Amino acid sequence: MKLLVTGGCGFIGSAVVRHLVRHSDHVSINVDKLTYAASEEALEEARSHHRHMLVQADIGDAAAMRQIFANYQPDAVMHLAAESHVDRSIDGPAAFMTTNIIGTFTLLEEARRYCATLSPTRRAAFRFHHISTDEVFGALGVADTPFDETTRYDPRSPYAASKASSDHLVRAWFHTYGLPVIVSNTSNNYGPWQFPEKLIPLVLLNALEGKAVPVYGDGSNRRDWIFVEDHAAALVRVLEQGEPGATYAIGARQPRSNLDVVRAICAELDRRQPDPTGPRERLIHFVTDRPGHDFRYEIDPSRTEAALSWTAPHDFETGLVRTVDWYLANRQWWQTIRNRRYAGERLGNIPLGTAA
Repeated sequence: MKLLVTGGCGFIGSAVVRHLVRHSDHVSINVDKLTYAASEEALEEARSHHRHMLVQADIGDAAAMRQIFANYQPDAVMHLAAESHVDRSIDGPAAFMTTNIIGTFTLLEEARRYCATLSPTRRAAFRFHHISTDEVFGALGVADTPFDETTRYDPRSPYAASKASSDHLVRAWFHTYGLPVIVSNTSNNYGPWQFPEKLIPLVLLNALEGKAVPVYGDGSNRRDWIFVEDHAAALVRVLEQGEPGATYAIGARQPRSNLDVVRAICAELDRRQPDPTGPRERLIHFVTDRPGHDFRYEIDPSRTEAALSWTAPHDFETGLVRTVDWYLANRQWWQTIRNRRYAGERLGNIPLGTAA
């Protein structure tokens, strides 16, 4: 298939593009605005691969999207482009409304327009896969059952609300216009090439450099973690085998408290590069919790596992080892970012939040 992948230079999007090049015969038309968190380097060998094309464009630009659909004639859309950092959405929600809601609306309309021009056979095979988050479901209590495809929506942050809105738009375009959409919701991703403002790389790099590692509240907030390459493989499986109108909850069954994650990172670094001044847990300090901080997210992927014959290969410990090794081996990439000021911030001083 020829796939239009939005946000293909982002953290998850680039993992999808790499997976498509390495493990399929599909062609990727990578549409990315190339904002602060995008990285062409993360495409690795896909940058020069004959089955990958990068087009710099904004999904909110209807004319540009229309031209891209006309020029490349994709068989499906994998929509990953989004603003995704919760702390940023609290400080400045406007960009999240623009990209995640208006951008998705624009892309849906251009996909609908394009789909109407296809032959009946190609129209029946066309898919619009919208990639979303478990944060749209709100927060779980200690004893609550994990989220699944039937969980009601209850977003708590501007980011989560913008993604919930886009999910609703996608389903409305299925029911109203018959656009063959698929929605997937997943838990926190981690792995190589993640932008250093997110929890795991920020903790890892601060601890490596001997800087303070701030943790919100008492660190008891819990998140469910999935290695990004496992998620990318699942997304492609959803696109290839998923049913139009269906939702797929993608997870790896790896819940951890934020404090447990931070301690695990410190221990991995101590094992590889001991600090003469002592264990890196000494760098942890607790800071005032952020507004509306959801206590717990966790996904039950049972239906997806059964429907698609898929399970996540990595447990958290294995994925974390690969992640730590990658950041230690790719200092030039992240050091350049940490030395660069953007939006008036320096990464080393950003309070530690949760990855989306």
